[in-house]
Amino acid sequence: MNKTVYKIKLRKDDTVVVLSGKYKGKTGKIVAVHPAENKVTVEGINVVKKHQKPNRLHPQGGIIEITKPIWVSKVAIVDPTSKKPSRIGMKVDKDGKKVRIAKKSGKEIK
Repeated sequence: MNKTVYKIKLRKDDTVVVLSGKYKGKTGKIVAVHPAENKVTVEGINVVKKHQKPNRLHPQGGIIEITKPIWVSKVAIVDPTSKKPSRIGMKVDKDGKKVRIAKKSGKEIK
């Protein structure tokens, strides 16, 4: 098992756009970040159908839809001003706190 924990600059509730693959161009909100796997789960992206045996959570069983994680390299944060994909940089503000900035516009990411 891989013990590496990756540094992911994206956070929960960030709006991201998918850069490649089946869902290219689609945007969504990050539901979960998985640093151990270098993946993020994005709402409405990579939804798969899973055959589920009956259990306590799903007493009926059947086919359920679940959202699977996607590689971090396939998503980019949406720039707050231009609404286009951007990379994330770090900057120290006047109070001495580290803040995330969009590399395209230089604006702070909330």
